[in-house]
Amino acid sequence: MTRPKSSGDASDATERDSRRHIPVLLSEVLESLAPKNGDLIIDGTFGAGGYTSAILDAANCRVLALDRDPRAVLEGGAIVARYQGRLTLVEAPFSELAQVAAETLTSEGHEARGGLADAVVLDIGVSSMQLDEAERGFSFQLDGPLDMRMSQKGESAADFLNTAGEEDIANVIYVYGEERRSRAIARAILKQRAVKPFGRTRELADVVLRVFHGRKVDGRHPATRTFQALRIHVNDELGELARALSGAEEILKPDGRLVVVTFHSLEDRIVKKFFAARTGKETGVSRHLPAQSIKSRPASFRFLNSRALTPSKGELDLNPRARSARLRWAIRTGEPAHPLDLAALEVPSPPD
Repeated sequence: MTRPKSSGDASDATERDSRRHIPVLLSEVLESLAPKNGDLIIDGTFGAGGYTSAILDAANCRVLALDRDPRAVLEGGAIVARYQGRLTLVEAPFSELAQVAAETLTSEGHEARGGLADAVVLDIGVSSMQLDEAERGFSFQLDGPLDMRMSQKGESAADFLNTAGEEDIANVIYVYGEERRSRAIARAILKQRAVKPFGRTRELADVVLRVFHGRKVDGRHPATRTFQALRIHVNDELGELARALSGAEEILKPDGRLVVVTFHSLEDRIVKKFFAARTGKETGVSRHLPAQSIKSRPASFRFLNSRALTPSKGELDLNPRARSARLRWAIRTGEPAHPLDLAALEVPSPPD
């Protein structure tokens, strides 16, 4: 984990990216968070700082923001400087938000009593900044290195495609992309890499396009699901999400608020199951466990409104990328946090 960074030399780039990245469901996020003077709010997905800036403008509060992308942290230095001590920005994945909050507040001389944070907000998935930068390799629409790493560390998408077996590649595309033609795509990938290893996004997009004979799928480019799957796998996005939800549960004060914005069904399913389990609204019993082995726990969250919020038509007209966004939120009770159980949240396991 990298320690907090409070300044940067990229103010022009930050302002440019802030204009390009439109925060999704911003008014609904602020209403759900309800920031007050003196609050400590954790923004686990800083990005271009859209939510963080709006929170700090809404009340005389503090924000501890995290982002695993070193470029986002560097370019966020201008926003840190703007708020003169009310914003701390840390390079770390949001799965570590509980640890980061404890370490940061301890280093600042604060004691943790009855929880650390008054609210936590998570905006899940890839940011518009990352999608729009060809060199990051997230988009099939822009030719660039086949990378997809949010942290710019570890195995890239190209590394995985050039070394993994056919079954593992097919499983990733099927589970994380919900792609019915995953096996045909995996076979085509192995055939192509025998001729030339993958290095560019356009190379992968062309292989998938050939599998579908150039036809769109549900009105979208046929590589959409494959690129989504590889991005989720490379960044362990679903495991990160589950650990972040658990971390937020651990550090929120009683009456603290957890607000989560998701962008596709796999993410939303995990968040929905998490809140259902923590509010005691779970329906049914896992078919993998005998009913008598499942013990009910006191609710660690409560709902004011259990329905997901979606963007208005006006927002969609301004920002079509918001079309799949779903906002869910709940309020922390004083009961102990539940243990994290990835299987109970139905977090898919990556291939061995």
